[in-house]
Amino acid sequence: MMLSHKARKVAVLGVAAALLMTGCGRDAGAPAGAAASAVPIASGKATGTITVWAQAEEGAALPQLAKDFEAANPGVKVNVTAVPWDAAHNKYQTAIAGGTTPDVAQMGTTWMSDFSDAFEPVPSEVDTSGIFPGALKTTEVAGTHVGVPWYVDTRVVYYRTDLAAKAGHDTFPTTWDGFKSLAKDLQTKAGAKFGVRLPVGEGDSFQSMLPFPWSNGAQLVNEDSTKWTLDTPEMVDALKYYNSFFEEGIADKSPATGAGAGEAAFVNGTVPMLIAGPNAIGQLEKAGGPGFADKFSVGMIPKEKTATSFVGGSDLVVFKKSQNRDTAWKFIQYLSQPEVQTKWYKLTGDLPAKQASWTDASLSGDAKLAVFGDQLKDTNSPPAVTTWTQVGAAADTQLEQIIRAGKDPAVAMKELQSTADSAGTGH
Repeated sequence: MMLSHKARKVAVLGVAAALLMTGCGRDAGAPAGAAASAVPIASGKATGTITVWAQAEEGAALPQLAKDFEAANPGVKVNVTAVPWDAAHNKYQTAIAGGTTPDVAQMGTTWMSDFSDAFEPVPSEVDTSGIFPGALKTTEVAGTHVGVPWYVDTRVVYYRTDLAAKAGHDTFPTTWDGFKSLAKDLQTKAGAKFGVRLPVGEGDSFQSMLPFPWSNGAQLVNEDSTKWTLDTPEMVDALKYYNSFFEEGIADKSPATGAGAGEAAFVNGTVPMLIAGPNAIGQLEKAGGPGFADKFSVGMIPKEKTATSFVGGSDLVVFKKSQNRDTAWKFIQYLSQPEVQTKWYKLTGDLPAKQASWTDASLSGDAKLAVFGDQLKDTNSPPAVTTWTQVGAAADTQLEQIIRAGKDPAVAMKELQSTADSAGTGH
């Protein structure tokens, strides 16, 4: 759900999981099903009052943009309620059950399938063109778009450029072989204890390592999201590659999990490479102190067949119980304008979902953020099915057994496939 240069609601590394995922969506391939009909938006200016629920820092900052929307639509009132992330899921669940939902809400992308029956389909008047394709997929449930991406999150590789140069690497590698070579050389030639920090098996670790299977052509479900596809050769081979970092001592099987441990290891050079989101830029700069920003850079996820990373963030939805749905959608239209998304980035650090916003110098002029912009063009996310939480938890266990107990990845994925088949996909 979040991003920024600041330490925000999800301390991406925390650092037990260098790829901690905040928000998700769906695997490639839209679920089958007849698209629900969307009701057109009434023409003319917005009128009346709407209520908006948004989480944490977004809820605190949104009133500033709401005032601009009110100024452009005299007489309109936007009431924003900030909801803590850790209470939001239950709050939405209770509101839906009691028929007391707001007009507009911020949804973490992993929640879209949980509550999709309560959301209105997106009207055709809402322009979703120019949104990063991976982000747009997170709003699609059973063949229908039921939300609009608000801001996006993805993951790239952070690495110490000074130590990479010492190891003989002047550019960041683009392939799996090159990535592993750099990690090894950081140990053998630059004095690092471990070449890269990778999730081992704690919460969301399997979800965190998905860029490797995706980049090898694996998918979690079939094209219409009716069947899990977890034991394919592409998945197994990706897990073998991933596990080889631990087998060869390039990555630590038992990394420190305390707050700031990952940042500290990156700064002191004992583990000079990790995978994280944009908020890690500010975290690492703060941990490293003055001048440290010049000692690290970022690169896109290494490629085997593709260079696919994870996309998350937050979506905006309108509830079917909205008392003023026309103005609700007009407010989302306003927040989706590229210039407004650029302003939102400057307020919060949340990366724009609209690609046109990335031409602004505040984004395009930042070499590190520009890599995130490139990575956002090739992303994926877990399937928008209610059983993903259950399957993902079982996958974490299997991943830990592969890494720490030497379990054969093929056996682990066969067992996971059986668990997932029993859970189903809800289709």
